[in-house]
Amino acid sequence: MPTALITGASRGLGAEIARQLAPTHDLLLGGRPSPELDALAMELDGASTFAVELTDYDAVAAAVESVTELDVLVHNAGVGSSLERIADTPVEEWHHVLEVNLVAVAELTRLLLPALRSAEGHVVFINSGSGRTSKPRWAPYAASKFGLRALADALRGEEPTLRVTSVYPGRIDTDMQRELVAIEGRDYDASQFLRPESVAAAVVHAIHTPEDAHPQDIVLRPTGRG
Repeated sequence: MPTALITGASRGLGAEIARQLAPTHDLLLGGRPSPELDALAMELDGASTFAVELTDYDAVAAAVESVTELDVLVHNAGVGSSLERIADTPVEEWHHVLEVNLVAVAELTRLLLPALRSAEGHVVFINSGSGRTSKPRWAPYAASKFGLRALADALRGEEPTLRVTSVYPGRIDTDMQRELVAIEGRDYDASQFLRPESVAAAVVHAIHTPEDAHPQDIVLRPTGRG
């Protein structure tokens, strides 16, 4: 079977993408070492862990040495931000959000390009509505996602044998979303957010698109009927 590497696979959207891809792909489940990641690897046939901190670039370089051919790379790992105003956001937060959401993604992509080229593979970037428009208090996160959009668009032009898809979901019902809503001081209503299963289904559909078609940008918004 073809092989797919999914980052941020230990929970939420990443875990759901893994579950939906498992029938058709051997999986490398990316994430920090954790019981959740190990449990998912045991749950899914043909799955193994790719347990590495993505901002530890020496460790990442060592981990990818054994990956000689890769059919699918799903960049799902990421962090949110504190939702402070620009005037109150410290430089350390800017560095952290941009490094995790953009720099680490670019470096993992670079290191895996030989394996992806070998398979004429597919790279999927899980972006965000914040990668298309920004709003007050979301500056670091939106900047990282605008950068991710630029990275994907450049990769698509530079690597014509690869398919490159950016997915721009609205807000998803995840643990991180609950934390953000709490920061915003609002009550949490899961029906107002996309279900991870729905976003994962769109990602898997893009991956299974026939080879003569190149799904480049997918925008998903909640209907409120979840």
